[in-house]
Amino acid sequence: MHVSESVGVMEVKVLRASGARGAVVVPYRTLEGSARGGGEDYEDTAGELEFDNDEIVKTIEIRVIDDEEYEKNKNFFIEIGEPRLVEMSEKKGHAIYRKVHFRDNPIPSTVICFAGDTEDNEAFASKNEEERRIAEMGRPVLGENTKLEIIIEESYEFKNTVDKLIKKTNLALVVGTNSWRDQFIEAVTVSAGEDDDDDECAEEKLPSCFDYVMHFLTVFWKVLFAIVPPTEYWNGWACFVVSILMIGALTAVIGDLASHFGCTIGLKDSVTAVVFVALGTSVPDTFASKVAAIQDQYADASIGNVTGSNAVNIFLGIGVAWTVAAIYWNAQGKDFIVLPGNLAFSVTLYTIFAFINFGVLLYRRKPEIGGELGGPRTAKILTSAMFAMLWLMYILLSSLEAYCYIKGF
Repeated sequence: MHVSESVGVMEVKVLRASGARGAVVVPYRTLEGSARGGGEDYEDTAGELEFDNDEIVKTIEIRVIDDEEYEKNKNFFIEIGEPRLVEMSEKKGHAIYRKVHFRDNPIPSTVICFAGDTEDNEAFASKNEEERRIAEMGRPVLGENTKLEIIIEESYEFKNTVDKLIKKTNLALVVGTNSWRDQFIEAVTVSAGEDDDDDECAEEKLPSCFDYVMHFLTVFWKVLFAIVPPTEYWNGWACFVVSILMIGALTAVIGDLASHFGCTIGLKDSVTAVVFVALGTSVPDTFASKVAAIQDQYADASIGNVTGSNAVNIFLGIGVAWTVAAIYWNAQGKDFIVLPGNLAFSVTLYTIFAFINFGVLLYRRKPEIGGELGGPRTAKILTSAMFAMLWLMYILLSSLEAYCYIKGF
Protein backbone atom coordinates (compact mmCIF):
# COMPACT_ATOMS: atom_id res chain seq x y z
CA MET A 1 0.00 0.00 0.00
CA HIS A 2 1.39 3.41 -1.01
CA VAL A 3 0.47 6.53 0.96
CA SER A 4 1.63 10.13 0.80
CA GLU A 5 3.54 11.53 3.75
CA SER A 6 0.93 14.28 3.97
CA VAL A 7 -2.01 11.85 4.23
CA GLY A 8 -2.42 12.54 7.96
CA VAL A 9 -4.49 9.56 9.13
CA MET A 10 -4.49 6.55 6.81
CA GLU A 11 -7.09 3.78 6.86
CA VAL A 12 -6.46 0.07 6.27
CA LYS A 13 -9.43 -2.26 5.80
CA VAL A 14 -9.38 -5.80 7.17
CA LEU A 15 -11.83 -8.10 5.37
CA ARG A 16 -13.60 -11.15 6.73
CA ALA A 17 -14.95 -13.83 4.43
CA SER A 18 -18.54 -13.16 3.42
CA GLY A 19 -21.00 -15.46 5.18
CA ALA A 20 -18.77 -16.10 8.19
CA ARG A 21 -20.74 -16.14 11.41
CA GLY A 22 -19.95 -15.60 15.05
CA ALA A 23 -18.24 -12.84 16.99
CA VAL A 24 -14.49 -12.87 16.32
CA VAL A 25 -11.59 -10.82 17.68
CA VAL A 26 -8.50 -10.20 15.49
CA PRO A 27 -5.37 -8.62 17.09
CA TYR A 28 -3.16 -6.27 15.05
CA ARG A 29 0.02 -4.23 15.46
CA THR A 30 2.46 -2.09 13.47
CA LEU A 31 6.06 -3.17 12.82
CA GLU A 32 8.99 -0.92 11.91
CA GLY A 33 10.76 -1.12 8.56
CA SER A 34 12.93 1.70 7.25
CA ALA A 35 10.26 4.01 8.70
CA ARG A 36 10.46 4.56 12.45
CA GLY A 37 7.54 4.52 14.86
CA GLY A 38 7.16 6.41 18.09
CA GLY A 39 5.93 9.52 16.28
CA GLU A 40 9.04 9.88 14.11
CA ASP A 41 7.56 8.68 10.79
CA TYR A 42 4.29 7.23 12.07
CA GLU A 43 2.54 6.55 15.36
CA ASP A 44 2.72 2.99 16.66
CA THR A 45 -0.66 1.30 16.69
CA ALA A 46 -1.83 -1.95 18.26
CA GLY A 47 -5.15 -3.34 19.37
CA GLU A 48 -7.96 -5.73 18.48
CA LEU A 49 -10.68 -5.64 15.85
CA GLU A 50 -14.04 -7.04 17.01
CA PHE A 51 -16.15 -8.48 14.23
CA ASP A 52 -19.79 -8.97 15.22
CA ASN A 53 -21.88 -11.75 13.77
CA ASP A 54 -22.06 -11.40 9.96
CA GLU A 55 -19.78 -8.30 10.04
CA ILE A 56 -17.13 -8.53 7.30
CA VAL A 57 -15.19 -5.21 7.28
CA LYS A 58 -13.21 -3.40 9.96
CA THR A 59 -10.84 -0.43 9.64
CA ILE A 60 -7.46 0.28 11.23
CA GLU A 61 -6.43 3.94 11.49
CA ILE A 62 -2.74 4.94 11.60
CA ARG A 63 -1.37 8.46 11.83
CA VAL A 64 1.51 9.24 9.41
CA ILE A 65 3.87 12.05 10.43
CA ASP A 66 4.76 14.71 7.85
CA ASP A 67 8.07 16.31 8.88
CA GLU A 68 8.11 18.54 5.78
CA GLU A 69 11.64 17.42 4.91
CA TYR A 70 12.66 15.84 1.62
CA GLU A 71 13.62 12.18 2.11
CA LYS A 72 13.47 8.87 0.29
CA ASN A 73 10.49 6.54 0.50
CA LYS A 74 10.21 4.59 3.74
CA ASN A 75 8.17 1.57 4.74
CA PHE A 76 6.61 -0.11 7.75
CA PHE A 77 4.23 -3.03 8.24
CA ILE A 78 0.83 -3.89 9.71
CA GLU A 79 0.48 -7.45 10.98
CA ILE A 80 -2.66 -9.25 12.13
CA GLY A 81 -2.52 -12.13 14.58
CA GLU A 82 -4.50 -15.30 15.10
CA PRO A 83 -8.26 -14.64 15.36
CA ARG A 84 -10.33 -16.06 18.20
CA LEU A 85 -14.01 -16.51 18.94
CA VAL A 86 -15.53 -14.23 21.55
CA GLU A 87 -16.38 -16.16 24.70
CA MET A 88 -19.96 -15.38 25.87
CA SER A 89 -22.26 -16.87 28.45
CA GLU A 90 -26.01 -16.42 28.36
CA LYS A 91 -28.76 -17.70 30.63
CA LYS A 92 -32.14 -18.06 29.01
CA GLY A 93 -34.94 -19.58 31.17
CA HIS A 94 -33.86 -23.03 32.34
CA ALA A 95 -31.19 -23.40 29.67
CA ILE A 96 -27.59 -22.31 30.18
CA TYR A 97 -25.41 -21.64 27.14
CA ARG A 98 -21.71 -21.80 27.88
CA LYS A 99 -18.39 -22.24 26.08
CA VAL A 100 -16.53 -25.49 26.59
CA HIS A 101 -12.76 -25.87 25.92
CA PHE A 102 -11.67 -29.35 24.91
CA ARG A 103 -8.25 -30.51 26.06
CA ASP A 104 -6.69 -30.71 22.57
CA ASN A 105 -8.72 -27.91 21.03
CA PRO A 106 -8.41 -24.34 22.38
CA ILE A 107 -11.37 -23.17 20.27
CA PRO A 108 -14.53 -23.07 22.40
CA SER A 109 -17.78 -24.63 21.22
CA THR A 110 -21.31 -24.10 22.53
CA VAL A 111 -22.91 -26.77 24.69
CA ILE A 112 -26.50 -26.49 25.93
CA CYS A 113 -27.09 -27.89 29.43
CA PHE A 114 -30.49 -27.97 31.13
CA ALA A 115 -30.53 -27.40 34.87
CA GLY A 116 -31.67 -30.35 36.96
CA ASP A 117 -31.59 -32.89 34.11
CA THR A 118 -28.66 -35.17 34.90
CA GLU A 119 -29.39 -37.66 32.14
CA ASP A 120 -29.47 -34.93 29.51
CA ASN A 121 -26.23 -33.49 30.88
CA GLU A 122 -24.56 -36.87 30.59
CA ALA A 123 -25.94 -37.24 27.05
CA PHE A 124 -24.45 -33.92 26.01
CA ALA A 125 -21.17 -34.75 27.72
CA SER A 126 -20.97 -37.97 25.75
CA LYS A 127 -21.03 -35.95 22.53
CA ASN A 128 -17.70 -34.22 23.18
CA GLU A 129 -16.15 -35.67 20.07
CA GLU A 130 -19.00 -34.44 17.88
CA GLU A 131 -18.83 -30.98 19.42
CA ARG A 132 -15.06 -31.00 18.95
CA ARG A 133 -15.49 -31.75 15.25
CA ILE A 134 -18.08 -29.00 14.83
CA ALA A 135 -15.88 -26.51 16.70
CA GLU A 136 -12.92 -27.32 14.46
CA MET A 137 -15.02 -26.75 11.34
CA GLY A 138 -16.14 -23.36 12.61
CA ARG A 139 -12.75 -22.22 13.88
CA PRO A 140 -11.72 -18.81 12.48
CA VAL A 141 -8.44 -18.89 10.56
CA LEU A 142 -6.21 -16.31 8.92
CA GLY A 143 -6.08 -15.83 5.19
CA GLU A 144 -2.98 -16.09 3.03
CA ASN A 145 -1.80 -12.50 3.64
CA THR A 146 -1.26 -11.58 7.30
CA LYS A 147 1.18 -8.69 6.87
CA LEU A 148 0.78 -5.52 4.80
CA GLU A 149 3.70 -3.30 3.73
CA ILE A 150 2.98 0.43 3.90
CA ILE A 151 5.27 2.60 1.74
CA ILE A 152 5.36 6.27 2.75
CA GLU A 153 6.05 8.38 -0.32
CA GLU A 154 7.23 11.98 -0.38
CA SER A 155 4.38 14.47 -0.55
CA TYR A 156 3.88 15.57 -4.15
CA GLU A 157 3.12 19.14 -3.04
CA PHE A 158 6.35 19.36 -1.07
CA LYS A 159 8.38 17.70 -3.85
CA ASN A 160 7.03 20.12 -6.46
CA THR A 161 7.85 23.05 -4.19
CA VAL A 162 11.42 21.81 -3.75
CA ASP A 163 11.83 21.23 -7.49
CA LYS A 164 10.66 24.77 -8.27
CA LEU A 165 13.00 26.18 -5.63
CA ILE A 166 15.98 24.29 -7.07
CA LYS A 167 15.20 25.53 -10.56
CA LYS A 168 15.22 29.10 -9.28
CA THR A 169 18.49 28.54 -7.44
CA ASN A 170 21.86 28.84 -9.13
CA LEU A 171 22.97 25.30 -9.95
CA ALA A 172 26.53 26.12 -9.00
CA LEU A 173 25.45 26.95 -5.46
CA VAL A 174 23.78 23.56 -5.14
CA VAL A 175 26.47 21.18 -6.41
CA GLY A 176 29.69 23.19 -6.56
CA THR A 177 31.36 26.58 -6.90
CA ASN A 178 30.81 29.19 -9.59
CA SER A 179 34.39 30.27 -10.27
CA TRP A 180 37.93 28.90 -10.41
CA ARG A 181 38.95 31.46 -7.81
CA ASP A 182 36.54 29.97 -5.25
CA GLN A 183 37.78 26.48 -6.04
CA PHE A 184 41.46 27.33 -5.46
CA ILE A 185 40.67 29.27 -2.28
CA GLU A 186 38.72 26.26 -0.99
CA ALA A 187 41.56 23.91 -1.98
CA VAL A 188 44.24 25.74 0.02
CA THR A 189 42.03 26.50 3.03
CA VAL A 190 42.06 24.19 6.04
CA SER A 191 38.47 23.35 6.92
CA ALA A 192 37.05 21.51 9.89
CA GLY A 193 35.69 18.00 9.47
CA GLU A 194 31.97 17.47 9.06
CA ASP A 195 29.88 17.71 12.18
CA ASP A 196 26.66 15.83 12.77
CA ASP A 197 25.16 18.93 14.39
CA ASP A 198 22.97 20.61 11.78
CA ASP A 199 21.99 23.57 13.97
CA GLU A 200 22.51 26.69 11.91
CA CYS A 201 22.96 28.73 15.06
CA ALA A 202 25.85 26.60 16.27
CA GLU A 203 29.26 28.25 16.49
CA GLU A 204 31.68 27.62 13.63
CA LYS A 205 33.88 24.64 14.37
CA LEU A 206 37.64 25.23 14.31
CA PRO A 207 39.96 22.80 12.48
CA SER A 208 41.54 20.15 14.66
CA CYS A 209 45.10 18.82 14.54
CA PHE A 210 43.86 15.88 12.47
CA ASP A 211 42.29 18.31 9.98
CA TYR A 212 45.65 20.06 9.51
CA VAL A 213 47.47 16.75 8.98
CA MET A 214 44.95 15.59 6.40
CA HIS A 215 45.12 18.95 4.63
CA PHE A 216 48.90 18.71 4.42
CA LEU A 217 48.65 15.20 2.93
CA THR A 218 45.95 16.06 0.40
CA VAL A 219 46.65 19.68 -0.56
CA PHE A 220 48.45 18.65 -3.77
CA TRP A 221 45.40 16.70 -4.98
CA LYS A 222 43.03 19.47 -3.91
CA VAL A 223 44.93 22.05 -5.95
CA LEU A 224 45.30 19.66 -8.89
CA PHE A 225 41.59 18.96 -9.13
CA ALA A 226 40.70 22.60 -8.58
CA ILE A 227 41.68 22.92 -12.26
CA VAL A 228 38.41 21.15 -13.17
CA PRO A 229 35.97 23.77 -14.55
CA PRO A 230 33.24 24.91 -12.14
CA THR A 231 29.79 23.39 -12.56
CA GLU A 232 28.44 26.72 -13.79
CA TYR A 233 30.16 26.39 -17.18
CA TRP A 234 28.20 24.72 -20.03
CA ASN A 235 25.53 23.55 -17.56
CA GLY A 236 28.02 21.22 -15.89
CA TRP A 237 29.22 19.48 -19.05
CA ALA A 238 32.68 21.07 -18.87
CA CYS A 239 33.09 19.78 -15.31
CA PHE A 240 31.90 16.31 -16.33
CA VAL A 241 34.21 15.93 -19.36
CA VAL A 242 37.33 17.29 -17.68
CA SER A 243 36.67 15.17 -14.56
CA ILE A 244 36.48 12.01 -16.67
CA LEU A 245 39.73 12.91 -18.45
CA MET A 246 41.56 13.62 -15.18
CA ILE A 247 40.31 10.41 -13.61
CA GLY A 248 41.56 8.49 -16.66
CA ALA A 249 44.96 10.19 -16.49
CA LEU A 250 45.24 9.52 -12.75
CA THR A 251 44.32 5.86 -13.28
CA ALA A 252 47.06 5.53 -15.92
CA VAL A 253 49.60 7.03 -13.53
CA ILE A 254 48.54 4.68 -10.72
CA GLY A 255 48.84 1.71 -13.11
CA ASP A 256 52.38 2.70 -14.12
CA LEU A 257 53.42 3.27 -10.52
CA ALA A 258 52.10 -0.14 -9.55
CA SER A 259 53.99 -1.76 -12.44
CA HIS A 260 57.25 -0.04 -11.45
CA PHE A 261 56.68 -1.04 -7.83
CA GLY A 262 56.14 -4.68 -8.80
CA CYS A 263 59.23 -4.60 -11.01
CA THR A 264 61.29 -3.11 -8.18
CA ILE A 265 60.38 -5.78 -5.64
CA GLY A 266 60.45 -8.59 -8.23
CA LEU A 267 56.74 -9.41 -8.61
CA LYS A 268 55.32 -10.74 -11.85
CA ASP A 269 53.00 -8.45 -13.80
CA SER A 270 50.00 -10.76 -13.28
CA VAL A 271 50.46 -10.69 -9.50
CA THR A 272 50.96 -6.93 -9.50
CA ALA A 273 47.78 -6.54 -11.54
CA VAL A 274 45.49 -8.56 -9.24
CA VAL A 275 46.97 -7.14 -6.03
CA PHE A 276 48.08 -3.52 -6.38
CA VAL A 277 46.51 -2.24 -9.59
CA ALA A 278 43.10 -3.79 -8.90
CA LEU A 279 43.19 -2.70 -5.25
CA GLY A 280 44.21 0.87 -6.08
CA THR A 281 41.51 1.35 -8.70
CA SER A 282 38.75 -0.46 -6.78
CA VAL A 283 39.05 1.18 -3.36
CA PRO A 284 37.31 4.37 -4.61
CA ASP A 285 34.52 2.17 -6.01
CA THR A 286 34.22 0.50 -2.62
CA PHE A 287 33.68 3.80 -0.83
CA ALA A 288 31.29 4.99 -3.53
CA SER A 289 29.25 1.81 -3.09
CA LYS A 290 29.20 2.33 0.68
CA VAL A 291 27.85 5.87 0.26
CA ALA A 292 25.25 4.61 -2.24
CA ALA A 293 24.16 1.87 0.18
CA ILE A 294 23.70 4.35 3.02
CA GLN A 295 21.75 6.88 0.97
CA ASP A 296 19.49 4.45 -0.89
CA GLN A 297 16.66 2.36 0.54
CA TYR A 298 17.55 -0.67 -1.56
CA ALA A 299 20.81 -2.32 -2.62
CA ASP A 300 20.27 -1.46 -6.30
CA ALA A 301 22.49 1.64 -6.34
CA SER A 302 25.48 0.07 -4.56
CA ILE A 303 25.38 -3.23 -6.47
CA GLY A 304 24.82 -1.32 -9.72
CA ASN A 305 27.83 0.89 -8.96
CA VAL A 306 30.10 -2.15 -8.56
CA THR A 307 28.89 -3.92 -11.70
CA GLY A 308 28.92 -0.68 -13.69
CA SER A 309 32.48 0.08 -12.61
CA ASN A 310 33.66 -3.39 -13.64
CA ALA A 311 31.81 -3.05 -16.95
CA VAL A 312 33.68 0.20 -17.65
CA ASN A 313 36.99 -1.44 -16.74
CA ILE A 314 36.38 -4.38 -19.06
CA PHE A 315 34.54 -2.84 -22.01
CA LEU A 316 36.41 0.47 -22.12
CA GLY A 317 39.59 -0.19 -20.14
CA ILE A 318 40.48 -3.26 -22.19
CA GLY A 319 38.61 -2.53 -25.41
CA VAL A 320 39.85 1.02 -25.96
CA ALA A 321 43.42 0.21 -24.91
CA TRP A 322 43.64 -2.82 -27.21
CA THR A 323 42.07 -0.91 -30.06
CA VAL A 324 44.60 1.92 -29.78
CA ALA A 325 47.45 -0.61 -29.58
CA ALA A 326 46.14 -2.54 -32.59
CA ILE A 327 45.89 0.65 -34.66
CA TYR A 328 49.42 1.69 -33.65
CA TRP A 329 51.08 -1.63 -34.50
CA ASN A 330 49.09 -1.94 -37.71
CA ALA A 331 50.46 1.47 -38.74
CA GLN A 332 53.92 0.02 -38.07
CA GLY A 333 53.12 -2.90 -40.36
CA LYS A 334 52.95 -5.43 -37.53
CA ASP A 335 50.20 -7.48 -35.90
CA PHE A 336 49.13 -6.77 -32.35
CA ILE A 337 48.95 -10.05 -30.43
CA VAL A 338 48.10 -10.47 -26.74
CA LEU A 339 49.03 -13.87 -25.30
CA PRO A 340 46.36 -15.32 -22.96
CA GLY A 341 48.83 -16.36 -20.26
CA ASN A 342 46.97 -17.46 -17.10
CA LEU A 343 43.78 -15.62 -18.10
CA ALA A 344 41.69 -18.82 -18.26
CA PHE A 345 42.71 -19.83 -14.74
CA SER A 346 41.99 -16.37 -13.29
CA VAL A 347 38.61 -16.07 -15.03
CA THR A 348 37.55 -19.55 -13.91
CA LEU A 349 38.61 -18.85 -10.33
CA TYR A 350 36.81 -15.52 -10.35
CA THR A 351 33.64 -17.10 -11.77
CA ILE A 352 33.56 -19.76 -9.04
CA PHE A 353 33.93 -17.16 -6.30
CA ALA A 354 31.32 -14.96 -7.99
CA PHE A 355 28.76 -17.79 -7.82
CA ILE A 356 29.58 -18.21 -4.12
CA ASN A 357 28.95 -14.49 -3.62
CA PHE A 358 25.62 -14.69 -5.44
CA GLY A 359 24.63 -17.63 -3.22
CA VAL A 360 25.42 -15.62 -0.10
CA LEU A 361 23.41 -12.62 -1.34
CA LEU A 362 20.43 -14.84 -2.15
CA TYR A 363 20.64 -16.50 1.27
CA ARG A 364 20.67 -13.09 2.95
CA ARG A 365 17.19 -12.45 1.54
CA LYS A 366 15.75 -14.85 4.12
CA PRO A 367 13.44 -13.19 6.70
CA GLU A 368 15.89 -13.59 9.60
CA ILE A 369 18.36 -11.30 7.77
CA GLY A 370 16.02 -9.43 5.44
CA GLY A 371 18.39 -7.84 2.95
CA GLU A 372 21.44 -8.22 0.73
CA LEU A 373 23.26 -5.44 2.59
CA GLY A 374 23.30 -4.60 6.28
CA GLY A 375 21.15 -6.62 8.63
CA PRO A 376 21.95 -7.96 12.12
CA ARG A 377 25.46 -7.38 13.41
CA THR A 378 26.43 -11.07 13.33
CA ALA A 379 25.27 -11.46 9.73
CA LYS A 380 27.17 -8.33 8.68
CA ILE A 381 30.43 -9.49 10.29
CA LEU A 382 30.21 -13.02 8.89
CA THR A 383 29.35 -11.80 5.37
CA SER A 384 32.14 -9.20 5.35
CA ALA A 385 34.67 -11.73 6.66
CA MET A 386 33.63 -14.28 4.04
CA PHE A 387 33.91 -11.84 1.12
CA ALA A 388 37.30 -10.63 2.36
CA MET A 389 38.44 -14.27 2.65
CA LEU A 390 37.35 -14.97 -0.94
CA TRP A 391 39.38 -11.96 -2.14
CA LEU A 392 42.46 -13.15 -0.25
CA MET A 393 42.00 -16.69 -1.60
CA TYR A 394 41.78 -15.31 -5.15
CA ILE A 395 45.05 -13.41 -4.69
CA LEU A 396 46.75 -16.42 -3.09
CA LEU A 397 45.70 -18.96 -5.73
CA SER A 398 46.47 -16.57 -8.62
CA SER A 399 49.93 -15.89 -7.18
CA LEU A 400 50.65 -19.57 -6.64
CA GLU A 401 49.64 -20.29 -10.24
CA ALA A 402 51.75 -17.42 -11.57
CA TYR A 403 54.85 -18.80 -9.83
CA CYS A 404 54.05 -22.38 -10.96
CA TYR A 405 53.39 -23.77 -7.47
CA ILE A 406 50.03 -25.00 -8.78
CA LYS A 407 49.25 -25.96 -12.37
CA GLY A 408 46.96 -23.68 -14.32
CA PHE A 409 45.22 -24.14 -17.65
